Amino acid sequence: MGAVRILIADDHAIIRRGLKALLAHEPDFEVVAEAVDGREAVEIAQRVMPHVAVLDIAMPVLNGIEAARQISAHVRDVQVVMLTVHSDECYLLSALKAGVRGYVLKSSAESETVEAVRAVSRGKAFFSPKVSRILADEYVRYLDQQNVQDSYDLLTDRERQILQMLAEGQSNKDVATVLNLSPTTVVCHRQHIFQKLNFHSLADLILYSIRRGVISAGRGTLAHGG
Repeated sequence: MGAVRILIADDHAIIRRGLKALLAHEPDFEVVAEAVDGREAVEIAQRVMPHVAVLDIAMPVLNGIEAARQISAHVRDVQVVMLTVHSDECYLLSALKAGVRGYVLKSSAESETVEAVRAVSRGKAFFSPKVSRILADEYVRYLDQQNVQDSYDLLTDRERQILQMLAEGQSNKDVATVLNLSPTTVVCHRQHIFQKLNFHSLADLILYSIRRGVISAGRGTLAHGG
């Protein structure tokens, strides 16, 4: 692949200029378009076909999450990075359900946006370390308060391996190829994972993996203890 083609969408001109300067500094990145609201971002994405769209959540006309949903549905092979001030779980879960693969807090955008764009362009996930830490801490507190056990121990070693790979963004076919399994076997393992951990969607799986530390805070790769 040549240069990573990037669309930036934010209603604040100063933020767009800063992001463009930051990303354009990378020799393998090319900022191909900018948008001032979510609706324009969707329209431009369908026209210029970027590899990565960097979207703000709080945009006028159409918010970033809905824009991400439409871009993911209508633009082939695009990956979305959400840039936001919100570290709340509800925002992250909504973003994941909309097809977002990267989630960067504006407070650390300068140091993390390049890494996020590079990660998602390579088929990985990226989440601000601060978000991951907050979710992990909240999850531990929830388990303590509810006096319940984490169901992770119910998974077999193979299921844990597949859980991690799915959370990283690999497809069933990718997992089957890497692990030398049939696609049918991978689907079977995936169904068992969903049943044991009470997942209803891939977004649930990714959110759980962030909370549990199955994927690391930031690179969509193996953390420790899995």
